[in-house]
Amino acid sequence: MAQAENDDSIERDLVSHSEAIIRKLEEFEFRSFLSNEEDSKDAILAIHPGAGGTESQDWAAMLLRMYLRWAERHGFQTDTMDYQAGEEAGIKSATVELKGSYAYGYLKSESGVHRLVRISPFDANKRRHTSFASVFIYPETDEDINIEIKSDDLKIDTFRASGAGGQHVNKTSSAVRITHLPTGIVVQCQSERSQHKNRESAMKVLKARLYQRALEEERAKMAAVEASKKKIEWGSQIRSYVFQPYNLVKDHRTGHETSNVNSVMDGDIDEFIGAFLSHKQER
Repeated sequence: MAQAENDDSIERDLVSHSEAIIRKLEEFEFRSFLSNEEDSKDAILAIHPGAGGTESQDWAAMLLRMYLRWAERHGFQTDTMDYQAGEEAGIKSATVELKGSYAYGYLKSESGVHRLVRISPFDANKRRHTSFASVFIYPETDEDINIEIKSDDLKIDTFRASGAGGQHVNKTSSAVRITHLPTGIVVQCQSERSQHKNRESAMKVLKARLYQRALEEERAKMAAVEASKKKIEWGSQIRSYVFQPYNLVKDHRTGHETSNVNSVMDGDIDEFIGAFLSHKQER
């Protein structure tokens, strides 16, 4: 009996070590595809629901959870910079900073429109609904990278931060919204009670977005590298998640798919990231 238990223990150890080796090999393969200077940087993730009210806001929250679970699996540190809860469920928007080696390189393939098909839990008639949410991934800029932001180009508004359901969570106008007038880019942060800290976080997001914009403009001029993310518009989804009438997650750029939707929604998206990087490398 003791011998059998010892054999089982050895088998479990072997399986565990094998899985760890496979993860290391996959990570090495991923990184071999990441050659752009910005790939090794930290990332800023922004999620916005599409039209559809509560249904799409709930879908945006599901995507946020998926990416947070993915980050946890990989040991990335996450910091919520902005979070706006939906009126009934889900989120109106969220911005999260992910810190870790190659966070941007791994996640850049996730930029685009994500489509959900399911029986809506908010529909008393149990009808099937289609929802959309957009995901943006930006590389965080280093302090030594010069992104010129003129104070005259900024419109800065302050307002009271809101909690779930829209109620105000503090009595002071600590939340900050910054509009970059030349580009029309708008960012906001309200996760901190300090207006100063929220302003710092908002400027960090703005700098990252301007850096991403500069990268894309440079690549367009040189015509050497295709645009780093697909144009974001409803109907141009990069991936579909089908819960009913069957289970399927399919990436429309690579054709990669799986029926294990529960695993994907729990953050197991490496196969999609790997398929995209491999597909891009082949092209």
